[in-house]
Amino acid sequence: MRNSLLFAALMGLGVSAGAAPDPTPLYQQHCVACHGADRLGGMGPALLPQNLERLKKPEALSVIASGRPATQMLGFKDRLKPEEIEALADFIYTPPAVVPQWGEAEIRASRVEPVKPGSLPDKPVFSADPLNLFVVVEAGDHHVTILDGDKFEPIHRFPSRFALHGGPKFTPDGRYVFFASRDGWISKFDIYNLKTVAEIRAGINTRNIAVSGDGRWVMAANYLPHTLVLLKAADLILERVIPVVNEAGKSSRVSAVYDAAPRKSFVAALKDIPEVWELSYDPKAGPVFKGYVHDYKMGEALASPGMWTPRVTQLDAILDDFFFSQDYAYVLGAARPADGSDKSIPGGQVVNLDVRRKVADLPLPGLPHLGSGISWSYQDRPVMATPNLKEGMVSVIDMKDWKIIKEVKTAGPAFFMRSHENTPYAWVDAMMSKDKDTMQLLDKRTLEIAKTLRPEPGKTAAHTEFTRDGKYALVSIWEDDGALVIYDEETLKEVKRLPMRKPVGKYNVYNKITRSEGTSH
Repeated sequence: MRNSLLFAALMGLGVSAGAAPDPTPLYQQHCVACHGADRLGGMGPALLPQNLERLKKPEALSVIASGRPATQMLGFKDRLKPEEIEALADFIYTPPAVVPQWGEAEIRASRVEPVKPGSLPDKPVFSADPLNLFVVVEAGDHHVTILDGDKFEPIHRFPSRFALHGGPKFTPDGRYVFFASRDGWISKFDIYNLKTVAEIRAGINTRNIAVSGDGRWVMAANYLPHTLVLLKAADLILERVIPVVNEAGKSSRVSAVYDAAPRKSFVAALKDIPEVWELSYDPKAGPVFKGYVHDYKMGEALASPGMWTPRVTQLDAILDDFFFSQDYAYVLGAARPADGSDKSIPGGQVVNLDVRRKVADLPLPGLPHLGSGISWSYQDRPVMATPNLKEGMVSVIDMKDWKIIKEVKTAGPAFFMRSHENTPYAWVDAMMSKDKDTMQLLDKRTLEIAKTLRPEPGKTAAHTEFTRDGKYALVSIWEDDGALVIYDEETLKEVKRLPMRKPVGKYNVYNKITRSEGTSH
C-alpha cells in the first residue's frame, strides 16, 4: 500500500481522500536540490530539528508556503496543498532515523575559497574608522550589515549563512571577522575589502566559535556531532577534529567555547558531561598528565603533549554557559543538572582553572544567562552582573568572595546586559517578559535602576552595544520590521533610527578586540 501511495505521489496523482500525504516524495521532489537528500543542507540550510530551534513551526509553514524574501527560498502555495505543506513541516521537525555523521573527510570537502589569501589590499576600501565599525547580524532575512559607528550609516550589506549563532569573532587587529551558522558553516569575512574570503562546514549543528588571542586559530563547538573542530584562521583549513568524550567513553555536546587569551588557551564547557576543558594553543605548554602523578619532576605517569590536549576539570553539574573573571583565572558558569532532576543544584559554579576544581557555588535561582554578563569595579571591588532568563532581576556578584551583593529587581526576565567603561549605566532588557519593549539602565555606582526607556512601545527591545568611545548606545528593535535605535549615552535621547530586519546582535570592532568589560567575550 505504501509503495502504491509513493508511486501516486511521485506521478502527481495525489492520494486517496482522508489519507495524510507522504512527506518523503514531497521532500524528494521539491526540497532535495537545495537542502540535500539527508536534510544536512546544501544551497539551503540543514532541515533537522536541532538546527531549526530558532524557526518555530508556524513560521516554517509560512516560509514553505510563501518563501523567504531576499533568499532563494521560493513559496510553494501554488504547487502544494495545505495538507502537503503541513506534512513537509512535520517531516523537517522529525529527527532522522539514523544519526547523521560529519567527520574529517566531509569537513575538508566542504571548504570553499572565493578569494585567494593575500590577494586583497591591506587597506580599507572605505573611509570610516575601521575600529569603530559595527557588524550587525540581521536574522530577519539572514544578512549582515557593516555599519559606520561615527556616521551611523551602512557601508555594506551582504547575505549570510542561515541562522548565525554565538556572535561573530574578530582577529586581534580587527580586519577579519568570523561567523558561525547554526548548521555548522564557518565564514571568514575581510572587513577591509568587504568580501567573504573562505568558508568551511565544521559540523551539522554548531553552538559557537572562538578565535585565539594570537589570531592563528579558530575553534568551533558542535552540538552535532560531538566534536570540537580546530581550523587555521589564515585560510580555514582543517587542523584537527577533537572528539568530545570523557574517560568513561561518554560523548557530549559542547555548551560553549571561548578564548582565554592571557592563558593562551580555549576553554569549553560540556553540555552532557559535568566537565570543563581547557585546550592550550601555546607551543610551550607543559605536558598534560591524566590520573594521579607521584612525582612530576621525575616524569612519572604517562604524559600527553600540552598543546591541544584537554586539561579536564571535573564538576558536580554541567555548565550551560560561562563568564571569565577579569584575570581569566576563574570561570563563572551557569549550572544545570544533566537530567534536569536535581533542584538542589545552585544556579552557578565558580571554577578555578589553575587548580582545576570548583571553589564556590553561586546561589542564582533565576536561571542566569552568565554568557551575557558584564563586570566592573564597585566600591573598589570587582563585581560581575548577570541577567536571568526566568526571573526579573539582575544578580550582582562580588568576585573576591563570590557572594551575591544584590539582586536588582527589573521589569522582567532578560537575555542581554551590556555596558562600557565610559558609561555609568548597565543596559538590561526584559525581552523574556510581557514588558519586552523596555530597556532599563542600572546605575553601576548605586546598583539601582536609574531609567527605563521604551524605544518602540509593543516591540521587543534587546541587545545594547556601544560605540568605541562609549558615547552612543545602539539598541535593537528585535522584530522582522525592526530597527537600530541610537541613543546619546549622556542625555539618553534618541539621535537616529535605522530600519533593520530583526537585528539580533551588533558588535563593535574595538570593544570586541580590546575585550571591553561591558561586552561579551
